[in-house]
Amino acid sequence: MHNVVVTGGSRGIGLAIARRLATAGYNVIAVARRESDELRQAIGDVVKQGRGGLHFRAFDLSEIDAIPAFVKGVRDEFGAIYGLVNNAGIGTEGLLATQHNTEIEALVRLNVTSPIILTKYVARHMMADGEGRIINMSSIIATTGYNGLSVYGATKAAATGFTRSLAREVGKLGITVNAIAPGFIDTELTQTLSEDQRKRIAGRSALRRLPQTDDVARMVEYLLGEGGRNITGSVMTIDAGNTA
Repeated sequence: MHNVVVTGGSRGIGLAIARRLATAGYNVIAVARRESDELRQAIGDVVKQGRGGLHFRAFDLSEIDAIPAFVKGVRDEFGAIYGLVNNAGIGTEGLLATQHNTEIEALVRLNVTSPIILTKYVARHMMADGEGRIINMSSIIATTGYNGLSVYGATKAAATGFTRSLAREVGKLGITVNAIAPGFIDTELTQTLSEDQRKRIAGRSALRRLPQTDDVARMVEYLLGEGGRNITGSVMTIDAGNTA
């Protein structure tokens, strides 16, 4: 059973990824600062189905210096890490001219520095094992831009650049590296919008609807499986045709 680490796995897209991969037979280690009620329920459901595995391990990914020890601990406990899904991140809004420097630093730290350092230590083991799949979470904002999300957009553009170059570095060792760029996903965040706002956002897309978290999870499952064995250095857009 392949081990897959999913960061930000306690809610939203990360939880959908963790649940789907566990259901598909992977042994998933969901990483987050705290275990949510939803993740706890998902772990119970996976235990009942008796196929894959789903485990929670608490870790604050902003603690950069603690990442090497965390990776070693996960490998010592579970064995070889086959897949890494760098999903954790924050999306703090704010106009650059008025955004506090600490907010900018926090965005860059968690969205750029943390996944790069985490990937560094996980990829070392993958290189020794001769196989591995790395998936980074980007966003359509990286290419379209959005008012009030300049720093966030910069961090997601960094994810795509990191993906393409790392794919060339580790490809000869049997490791694939890809990114997923979701659009405006139907999550608990969008539930706070009015029905009119949701319809207006969905109306901008070719398919006239919002993608679901499970749409992203299905793509992760595909990239981890046999179908993704010759896909690397790519960015998969999941936005219901918003950028078509």
